Formats: sequence, structure tokens, C-alpha cells
Amino acid sequence: MEGRKKKVKSILISQPKPENGKSPYFSLASKHKLKIDFVPFIHVEEISTKEFKKQKISILNHDAVIFTSKNAMDHYFMMCEKLRIKVPETMKYFCVSEAIAYYLQNFITFRKRKVFTGEQMFSQLIPVLKKHKECMFLLPCSDLIKERIVDTLKSNEINFTKSVMYKVVCSDLSDLEDVYYDILVFFSPTGITSLYKNFPDFKQKDTRIAAFGPTTAKSVADYKLILDIDAPNEKAPSMSMALDQYIKVSNKRKR
Repeated sequence: MEGRKKKVKSILISQPKPENGKSPYFSLASKHKLKIDFVPFIHVEEISTKEFKKQKISILNHDAVIFTSKNAMDHYFMMCEKLRIKVPETMKYFCVSEAIAYYLQNFITFRKRKVFTGEQMFSQLIPVLKKHKECMFLLPCSDLIKERIVDTLKSNEINFTKSVMYKVVCSDLSDLEDVYYDILVFFSPTGITSLYKNFPDFKQKDTRIAAFGPTTAKSVADYKLILDIDAPNEKAPSMSMALDQYIKVSNKRKR
């Protein structure tokens, strides 16, 4: 692994470029004089009302909704609109973070008495949910929801219904000339699947692979790739920090 720590000049982040111009990756690029490109390897697609109805779930049988992402929120309200369901004003909303809760203002009249937030991690929302155990919760999600979220709700005896409202699919990367960057950064197993779907002859060689989360790391191993950078870890809770620490070492090595 030490022999793989060669100088880093270019990084491909397999996510959309931040729209607000604020990102730790921009600071990373400036700090280390890097070329950093953003290309989403996956995207989400809505499901049809027919697909939704196959789940035999009644949205109005729930008096609270758990939102883990803005995507989940978008597709929940989109599905309600397609089904011509008027969401009751008494509906309660439980959001993983304040940023997601703030996003609610795009859909409802924001009232603190019916909006509850965690701090950032899903586990931090559990104590809030437990205070409302009388509620029947709906969990809008993708077809690739992390099982730990479902398991956490079950183990804490939260009364909820999982409802798939959108799909995560591989993006068409035909506009991308190649993927020969010094580091490729992945945040989900589907991102790695997309890599091989678009570039079936991909060979890792000296390209370093960075993976966020244990399921992504497992996918790296499943495809027989070398995992050079993993996050989160004890020293780096975020991917940008893990990259920074790796580059500090690799770019100081003598050639």
C-alpha cells in the first residue's frame, strides 16, 4: 500500500458539483493545487403511481413522516400530488437535520410545533421519535435504503412503514472522456456498479479508490479493487478530511 502513495494531482468526485460554491472539496483543491471534477455516477428517478400502489400503503394512515434526505421529501410530496392526496395540516415531520427541516418550507407552512429535527446522524433522531411513540410513522425512501436505518427503527420499537418512492439508478457517463484520475471517490455501491456499467474495461492500475461507508468499501472488495482511502474513520469523520490526510502524506513523498 505504501508503494501506491504517489503524488495526487487530480480527483473525480462521483457526486454533483455543489451549487452554492461552498464545499470542503473546493478548499482541498486550493490547498493542494488539485484538479477536482464532480460527475454524478448515479441519479434518482421517480416511480409511477402504479408501482407505488403495488406496495399497498396508505399515506393517510400515517400521522407522521420521517425524512432522511431532500430526495425523500421531494418524492413524498410529488407522490401525494400525483395521487391527489391533500396532506393534513396536523401531519408531523421528523427530519434528520436542520438543513432538511428547512427544506420543508418549499412544501408546507413551517410551524415548529409539527417539525422535529435530529442533529445530523440518524441515530440522533431516535430519542425524538421515542417521545412520539403514539405516532404511526411513514418512511419515504429509495429502493436502496440503508438497512441500518430500518434496523435501528425496528430495534427501538418505532411504529413505522417503509415506503419506496424513488429509485437509484446508474447515470450515463458517455460524456466523460475517461476515468483516469489519481483518485476516484465513491459514496455508494451503486456508484461502483455505474463505473463498470459505463467503463466495462476499467483497470485500476495506479488509480487510488476512496470509499465512504462500509457498504461502499465492501463493494470495492467485491469488484476486486484496492481500497486506498476509507471514511469515516477515527481520524477522519468526513471524506474531505480523509482525502486531505492522504494527500498530505502522498504529496510529500520523494519521487
